[in-house]
Amino acid sequence: MKGVEVRWFRAVLLAMLALAVGLVTMVGCGNPADSSGKIKVAVSILPQSEFVERVGGDKVDVTIMVPPGASPHTYELKPSQMKALAKAKMYAEVGSGVQFEVVYMDNLIAANREMLVVDCSAGVDLLEMTEEETLGGEEHDHGAKDPHIWMSPLNAKIMVQNICAGLVQIDPDNEAYYKENCDAYLRELTQLDQDIRDGLAQVTNRRFMVYHPAYGYFAKEYDLIMLAIEKEGKEPTAAGITHLVKQAKEHNIKVIFASPQFNPQTAKVIANAIGGSVIFIDPLAKDYVTSLRALARELIQAMQ
Repeated sequence: MKGVEVRWFRAVLLAMLALAVGLVTMVGCGNPADSSGKIKVAVSILPQSEFVERVGGDKVDVTIMVPPGASPHTYELKPSQMKALAKAKMYAEVGSGVQFEVVYMDNLIAANREMLVVDCSAGVDLLEMTEEETLGGEEHDHGAKDPHIWMSPLNAKIMVQNICAGLVQIDPDNEAYYKENCDAYLRELTQLDQDIRDGLAQVTNRRFMVYHPAYGYFAKEYDLIMLAIEKEGKEPTAAGITHLVKQAKEHNIKVIFASPQFNPQTAKVIANAIGGSVIFIDPLAKDYVTSLRALARELIQAMQ
């Protein structure tokens, strides 16, 4: 009965959100830009805001649906966010199965059927979670897709190109401006990719351990092996923790990477067992290039 009540409550909440947004849309339609004349673009997560801002420059105003410090796996949409969404000309969805979008995307689209929805994952090969990457080798759902596509700079380039195409579609008069900005940012991402490859080239210990498995695309791109403690909110059992400690010792892992959106307690337990430490890296940082450079530096140092 409890599960039925929860589903009923969520359905009622979503219906109320849709109704509220519909009213806001009727009031706000015909005025898609803000008072400064900028084009309103909504995105799901923080890294996308850098992508849009680097391409759109001073012609865009970005609204981020999952705010800083929140997790797209658990964040619940607030009615207060709908007012900004109702005025958006474009929504850039990650498109890879991020839980926030799985739960709310239909309602977001219904809130503003006039806005262009851009699937940033178009052209990206989605990865499946592998046995070694989840729950310390315990049972898990096979075939589950890894939604964290932005953690590869090459995937980020595809996402940026999709965003550029969307901006050109809604604002063709500024096509040259968007494409020039896009090309400049793509060159920066290309350099980022090369610098990461160069930095990891001499690293022989290719395994690293994380709390939340957000780095599968990064690992695949640079021939690394990610060992994750948690998957989809599921903590490992006592046997799973024992397995992870054994793996860490076998591969001389002394650092566990944790995300600030999650409780690091289990990571600390394992770090204590191996005489190691926990380092926080944010896969949802807005400063995308800076963040990935920091991740690479920490990994290189940890895997020496």
